[in-house]
Amino acid sequence: MKSFDLYELIPGLPGELGLECMTRLPYTAHRVTSVVCRRWRQLFESIDFYYHRMKSGHTHEVACLVQAFNGVNFPAGEKSRNSPTCVITVFDAVNRTWDRLDPVPKYPNGLPLFCQLASCEGKLVVMGGWDPASYDPVTDVFVYDFTTRRWRKGKDMPSKRSFFAIGALTGRVYVAGGHDENKNALRTAWVYDLRSEEWTELGELSQERDECEGVAIGEEFWVVSGYGTDRQGLFEGSGEVYDTGSGQWRRVEGIWEEGRCPRSSVGGTIGKDGRLVCWANLDPAVRAMACGVMLGGRVLVTGSEYQGAPQAMYMMAEEEEEEEKKNRKLERVHVPNEFAGFVQSGCSVEI
Repeated sequence: MKSFDLYELIPGLPGELGLECMTRLPYTAHRVTSVVCRRWRQLFESIDFYYHRMKSGHTHEVACLVQAFNGVNFPAGEKSRNSPTCVITVFDAVNRTWDRLDPVPKYPNGLPLFCQLASCEGKLVVMGGWDPASYDPVTDVFVYDFTTRRWRKGKDMPSKRSFFAIGALTGRVYVAGGHDENKNALRTAWVYDLRSEEWTELGELSQERDECEGVAIGEEFWVVSGYGTDRQGLFEGSGEVYDTGSGQWRRVEGIWEEGRCPRSSVGGTIGKDGRLVCWANLDPAVRAMACGVMLGGRVLVTGSEYQGAPQAMYMMAEEEEEEEKKNRKLERVHVPNEFAGFVQSGCSVEI
């Protein structure tokens, strides 16, 4: 925190002690505290303060979920289609609290369908998807700040793409694959810098990858499975890994079960069989439409026993010894009725 003047941050207290008090405030108090004075607002919005809180162990992980919600009232003359209205639900697994974010700008009646989420330096990023009224692909980018509890418009994606891989590392959001407006699978990739609001094109993937899934592991961005334009629905067992240090892609084989859709189902660890963890394989209770969000050493998993069955939410340890896996039990999470809609995707945000 050398970049911030701590003198009388809290009147009557030494600067370091004042900083310690601010650091220990729960994230739920940041919005109210930041309006006390300009210096406090600047502190809470400082990226240095965010990393200071993270280093001292005072950040807090929550799950942000793209969830179906059918209680929206549409403006006069605008009719709802059969597709569900999607909103963002926030689940705090430590305090077992639920919340719902305000609608993103431009889409007051629900998120773009099939939009993608990523978290970056304590902020939630929403990208792409389909316009909920016209079903046309969009390039919109929105960023939610949990300190101010407000959305802002980011810089649009360079081109329209749907069902792409997404992941975030060190202040940047990576996207790759998916398909264009004409349903042609893509092999292009881009990175978005939230601080500079700039997009930079990366090298291409080794092949087209529609409906691929993205996951960040260490300092690498993994693009998992997908299929080419001429192989519709034939999901690959291979993937691509982007090393943020070297700026190079490498192809990896056998990391996913061939024929299985990876969307929202890929965990951030590699099992003893050399494949990435698949949330749907954790337990029969979540083998259909599984979605997992890693929260520190635990995982929030949603899913159902079979297609069409009611979806439920569970918590479980992320990593277990082999002996413990034999007796693994999912801990069912009580979900209030207003937050019981189908979960399409999600990500964790360290606030």
